[in-house]
Amino acid sequence: MPQPHRIDQLDKKILQLIAQDARIPFLEVARECNVSGAAIHQRIQKLKNTGIIKGSEFIIDNYKVGYQTCAFIGITLNDNKAFARVAEELKQIPEIVECHFSTGKYSLFVKIYARDNKHLFQVIIERITGIQGISHTETFQISLDEVFNRQLSVFDAVEAPEPDNDLTE
Repeated sequence: MPQPHRIDQLDKKILQLIAQDARIPFLEVARECNVSGAAIHQRIQKLKNTGIIKGSEFIIDNYKVGYQTCAFIGITLNDNKAFARVAEELKQIPEIVECHFSTGKYSLFVKIYARDNKHLFQVIIERITGIQGISHTETFQISLDEVFNRQLSVFDAVEAPEPDNDLTE
């Protein structure tokens, strides 16, 4: 598993500001951080190059564009070796917005938006269960309302202590 990149206090401050507003001007970030605009530009470029920043996006309100049903579906595969191919086929279904390889009862866990329950049923029956390698699905949760959705606020969390690697005792 790749090691996390080391980031300093300035990087943390930059990440906090841009996570709150991805469209914040670099000069405003610079003022908040008490550094030059060029320094912010360089830091953000470094954070992009290392993969810490994956991009920025506009978030569409699915409900307001007619997708009023949100469901979570567990998918069991016949053989976990089919994971990559099945995931690629699931990616072709636009109603699926998240797909996770998971532990436990299900091989994959997906989040799906549909116009209504009938549309959800059609996507499951006509698109998902038709994928070779899927043994069965279970729709076990339909979301009534999204209470909140946010970026992981790792910089507000209590940091775990560094492991004690002193073996001289």
